[in-house]
Amino acid sequence: MSDMTHAAPDPAKAASAKPKRPRPQVMKLTDAAAGRITELTQRADSEIVGLRVGIKNGGCAGQSYTVEYAHEIRPTDEVVEDKGVKILVDPKAVLFLLGTEMDYKADKMQAQFVFNNPNQVSACGCGESVQLKPATV
Repeated sequence: MSDMTHAAPDPAKAASAKPKRPRPQVMKLTDAAAGRITELTQRADSEIVGLRVGIKNGGCAGQSYTVEYAHEIRPTDEVVEDKGVKILVDPKAVLFLLGTEMDYKADKMQAQFVFNNPNQVSACGCGESVQLKPATV
């Protein structure tokens, strides 16, 4: 008679025992961007958890970046915490923003967030829209 005390390994346990590959951080922030986000969150009329960053279709080059107040974290948001602030990345924008550095520039004529994105193929002459390709992972 065989000994039944040796059960087959549980595949669910075996899968969870594998070390998980670290996920790359979608975006990084410069000190200037983090400072501006802190300032915006403290000045907001209502409680916000951070800024939501995404991409929308439109403009001369085809796409443009979006930045708006985030009042809640959606289950599908990619949460990036860097330099003490939170950026929530729209899940549809993640592949286009991988490796991006978000900066904040202010001069006499304008003040704005600037995206240094390795996935940017081109930009229109006015600087309002860009053409992006998905990141190669």
